[in-house]
Amino acid sequence: MGYRIDGGPRRIAVVRAANPDNPALDTAISHAFLEEVAAGLRGETFRLYVPGRVVAFGRQDTTTAGYPEAVRACRMGGYEAVERLAGGRAAVFNEGTLAFSWAIPSSDPVRRIGLRFAEIDRIVVGALSSLGFDARVGEVKGEYCPGRYSVNLSGRWKVMGVGQRLRRGVAHVGGVVAVSGRADINRVLTPVYRALAFDWDRNATGSLRAARPETTMAEVADAFLRQLALFGETSEEQLGTDSLRRANELLPQHIPAPSPGRS
Repeated sequence: MGYRIDGGPRRIAVVRAANPDNPALDTAISHAFLEEVAAGLRGETFRLYVPGRVVAFGRQDTTTAGYPEAVRACRMGGYEAVERLAGGRAAVFNEGTLAFSWAIPSSDPVRRIGLRFAEIDRIVVGALSSLGFDARVGEVKGEYCPGRYSVNLSGRWKVMGVGQRLRRGVAHVGGVVAVSGRADINRVLTPVYRALAFDWDRNATGSLRAARPETTMAEVADAFLRQLALFGETSEEQLGTDSLRRANELLPQHIPAPSPGRS
């Protein structure tokens, strides 16, 4: 297939397909790609897409006593609930965000955790800086879904969160950039985090358009792809039927099971 694991020429397939009418399927597609890369059925793959409305819950959330109530809260707020591949606390994905999912073949995925976080931060900071933003790496006090590899604007407002999942032969780096809609992110997360008993500061939530109203989704995506091309030869691919079929099989793993209580 022309790709190599660890070192040598990097060839990165870029897939832009999204499923706004079935947003939970996007997580399952990333899971399918993870499996395919691990099995050697595809090479390094970077998904970049505008998602539908979901609250993506991490493993810390799913083990919290208030998790069923948090799921009900997000659904009452007009969002689907999904259990994502990687990351810490609940995060919002919607039509005002740009999501990414990077499946990277690796013979020793544990050893390169820090390197992969550094690479995605270089891509995000480089893309946003090229558009005139004061983008910085680091956690903002009180931010939602906190993490040391978050990207913020001016050290004040979080605009990107990222997580990583490892398995034999592959690593997955996934996250989301808030292009617009910081008020809606806060609206949805407020009852969700209340249910999860998670303390946060709504004022730490940012978006690119809050800083520069003329920002478009297309220019942010283009800036991402320019930065990604610095890491290897990129080429756009379509979502294949086999990958989609496997994603539909994996979908139930990512949708929280119904629980007793208010509907």
